[in-house]
Amino acid sequence: MDRIPLVIATRNKGKTEEIRALLIDFPVDIKDLADFGPTPTTEEDGETFEDNAVKKARFTAKILGLPALADDSGLMVEILGGAPGVRSARYAGENASDKANNTKLLQELESAENRNAAFACVIAIAVPWGPALVYEGRCEGIITKEGVGSQGFGYDPVFYYPPLEKTFAQLNTEEKNRVSHRGQALGHLHDEFDKVLIWLRQRLLESGWQWLKE
Repeated sequence: MDRIPLVIATRNKGKTEEIRALLIDFPVDIKDLADFGPTPTTEEDGETFEDNAVKKARFTAKILGLPALADDSGLMVEILGGAPGVRSARYAGENASDKANNTKLLQELESAENRNAAFACVIAIAVPWGPALVYEGRCEGIITKEGVGSQGFGYDPVFYYPPLEKTFAQLNTEEKNRVSHRGQALGHLHDEFDKVLIWLRQRLLESGWQWLKE
């Protein structure tokens, strides 16, 4: 079977390698934006994680003419009505640091008794035309009163995961990938990737990729 190209809409080599390892047994060639030199970017202005993931995947597929995968994720705090949500990376302002975002969050929750929260991740796969495929993952936890741990990034130091009795920043990579929102979304993708390949082949054949017929 011919191998199908799939572009990960990122320049983060760690993320690319994680997905490449996940799909190593499938006939797919994983690339990312770094393999294509300078490329334009699209604004992540959607109201939901799915909006942003689909927008990034479709935009990348259109500018490169290849199937693309993109993800969007963030933290949702119950008492804050789901904030910071899609603004998780810029909660304390544009280009805010992880420390600044965490500090603002802890200040917002300083007197809160309800500290329930959840990380969410949406992965989208798109071709240059038509609908996209979407996979989701979610992880429930509690916001701590101070940062604990030195691993990970983002809100990991303040996100306590009760089943393991640790914050995400106290988990090693294997532990976090097993239970995290992104790990769950990638797991759903892996479990259905045979079907994804069939879907991609059909879409590419419709576009005239004749070499896939051989």
